[in-house]
Amino acid sequence: MGEKFTFSIEGAKLSEHKDLAIDDPRRRRLPPLLRKAWLKLNAVFLGRISEVGLTPDQYITLRWLAEKGTPGLTQRELSDWMVSDPNTVASLVRRMEKAGWICRRTRVKDRRAKEVIPTKTGRKLFEKARRRAVVLEEATLSILSQKERAVFLALLEKVASASMDSSGCQK
Repeated sequence: MGEKFTFSIEGAKLSEHKDLAIDDPRRRRLPPLLRKAWLKLNAVFLGRISEVGLTPDQYITLRWLAEKGTPGLTQRELSDWMVSDPNTVASLVRRMEKAGWICRRTRVKDRRAKEVIPTKTGRKLFEKARRRAVVLEEATLSILSQKERAVFLALLEKVASASMDSSGCQK
């Protein structure tokens, strides 16, 4: 089967075949690993935040507004941060506005633009859901040491950025 290379992470020895194609089923492959991790994590996440009345998309909307939206984000900025289709985000924003979790107002520095901001109810709902999300993230990453977490997240960010760059997306 050819030569292997071996490396260690926090004492665990890992190996990979040097001469196998990137999509050879005998090696670790990105798409099935990401899919498996995402499907399991998203199912658990959905269960935890649905208890407070949010969907994952509603949660991430409130999260980006809390983290990036001072004073608010336009729908276009929000769709860029969410890496989502603008029409999907427009529909999501309408439903969230109707529920009283966000509101839209004219942007002070550019009167032509509308910005989306969370309401008091939206902020409270987000904080309740965020606590559940943090517990899940801690549990998920608990198998890694602090150093492994930092390396893992940095490498995942690098792969995500490269994927965005190759797809023509902005964020």
